[in-house]
Amino acid sequence: MKNYTITVNGVAYDVTVEENGQGAAPAAPARPAAAPKAAPKAPAAAPKTSAGAGSVKIEAGAAGKVFKIEKKVGDAVKKGDAVIIVEAMKMEIPMVAPSDGTVASIDCSVGDAVEAGTVLATLK
Repeated sequence: MKNYTITVNGVAYDVTVEENGQGAAPAAPARPAAAPKAAPKAPAAAPKTSAGAGSVKIEAGAAGKVFKIEKKVGDAVKKGDAVIIVEAMKMEIPMVAPSDGTVASIDCSVGDAVEAGTVLATLK
């Protein structure tokens, strides 16, 4: 048996490998991976204005990650203006204002993973 420390995405795992010299799969089922030594740190959440402060919702059109926040609370927007940019499958997709108004809340932070339909911001 040989012991190794393997690092995957910055998380270290201690593993034990048995050499059987036959090139065949081991007879016993594989053990689950060892627990990580240190848990990855969660990014700090940006302060948010109360969720749903406005009546007009801007929702994620696709699952992805918040790439950029173009507007801030209090900004006036016209119909079609980009408010939030979501990255999905290496593409930057603007989430636009569905009507003229004022940004009432930003309900996400850069780096947040979002699902389709998640409310990202509201307008009033």
